[in-house]
Amino acid sequence: MTELEKLIRNLSQPGVNVEAGVLVACLAVAFGVCWLIGRKQPKDSVWFGRAVVDGLLFPLLALALTYGASRLLENWQPLALLRVAVPVLISLAGIRFLARVFTAAFPASGFARLIERLFSWMAWIATVMWIAGLLPQVMDEMESIHLMFGKSRISMLAVVQGVLSSGAVLVLVLWVSAALEKRVLREAVDDLSLRKIAANAIRAILMLVGLLFALSAVGVDLTALSVLGGAVGVGLGFGLQKLAANYVSGFVILFERSLRIGDTVKVDNFEGTVMDIKTRYTLIRAINGRESIVPNEKLITERIENYSLADPKLLVSTSVTVGYDTDVDLVQTLLVDAALSSSRVLKDPEPGARLANLGADGLEFQVLFWITDPENGQLNVRSEVNIAILKALRAAGVEIPYPQRVLRFEGPLKVQGTAGSLTPVLEAEGEAEGEAEGADTTLLLKNLTQPLPPSPR
Repeated sequence: MTELEKLIRNLSQPGVNVEAGVLVACLAVAFGVCWLIGRKQPKDSVWFGRAVVDGLLFPLLALALTYGASRLLENWQPLALLRVAVPVLISLAGIRFLARVFTAAFPASGFARLIERLFSWMAWIATVMWIAGLLPQVMDEMESIHLMFGKSRISMLAVVQGVLSSGAVLVLVLWVSAALEKRVLREAVDDLSLRKIAANAIRAILMLVGLLFALSAVGVDLTALSVLGGAVGVGLGFGLQKLAANYVSGFVILFERSLRIGDTVKVDNFEGTVMDIKTRYTLIRAINGRESIVPNEKLITERIENYSLADPKLLVSTSVTVGYDTDVDLVQTLLVDAALSSSRVLKDPEPGARLANLGADGLEFQVLFWITDPENGQLNVRSEVNIAILKALRAAGVEIPYPQRVLRFEGPLKVQGTAGSLTPVLEAEGEAEGEAEGADTTLLLKNLTQPLPPSPR
């Protein structure tokens, strides 16, 4: 009789009602304990998750209670329902553990969700084979299949066990590193950049140690990794120079703190806020929503303007032109008051208005003022100050001149056409002066030596 037939026969026994009651009691106790402990826990907790039964603690506690009850009941009756519940709870605990850890470590990763689904399908398939009694036969068949790696002979079962062991170790490492970052580094290290580099370093070290332990557990000779390490070193020395330089530059930036997350910087005429510093690149986001991915090597070897490094104050300027007949002292007072009308402009240091040039069209003033929040944009505060300046000058009756050009013509002037539609031809005897304002040109003709022809009768 197969295991599946035995299970079906035992499920028809009268004692199944007792097993069902015991199983329900175990699940109720596990739920009650999780509810009492996890009511005030955060929603991203690995143990409790978003709901009471969504974390790791509920399936583990239910598994422990169910397994203990099954060991007691097997002395009085054959088990069926509890025998099915144990592998189901084991699979559920594994799936919950993977899902909660991936959610905490990679909250917005689609690839993590894909791995979670694949593992869930594999876990439930393995559970069905376990319940049906097919798992030992599948393992024996996998043991009989061997793979050759050089002179080494490895069975398919060892490969699968190695993959599962490595995956379990890596998930455990992610959990430990996320817990250390949340509970230890967040309280011990205030600087966000240092906390990030410390978390990345801890995660990398734990992953390396865990992977070595997993490989050693499945029988992989670790001495062979020395050859691999040499090959990787040669590859980094020749083919991966830029990649290695970017990774090293990322650690240098984080250790030196020349750039920090939240700083406002200008890189190659791109201005924005540092959103994240990865080991290979830095993500900079402009105020208009555009994002720039800058390799870390560029931030080390080229000139970078960091508006937030030592002093958050930033000097902003704007220009205005007034007529030559305007009172200079009055204009300076109006410009300074207009700059101070903006809430983002600092009163200390005070804004200034300077006569920059004696221009062709008028007196050119430059208004200088300071702000402390360049991450909120410069164009908007400059526009606000310009609008205040325009209103102040108009209210004071100060002339804002248009560009002007004076045209002088010498020589005879001929006029052609009929009366009512005369067109001057600039070949004049005498002198003509023209004044242009913008695109409109008005010719002022003087000293005409020839009279206009009489209109025909």
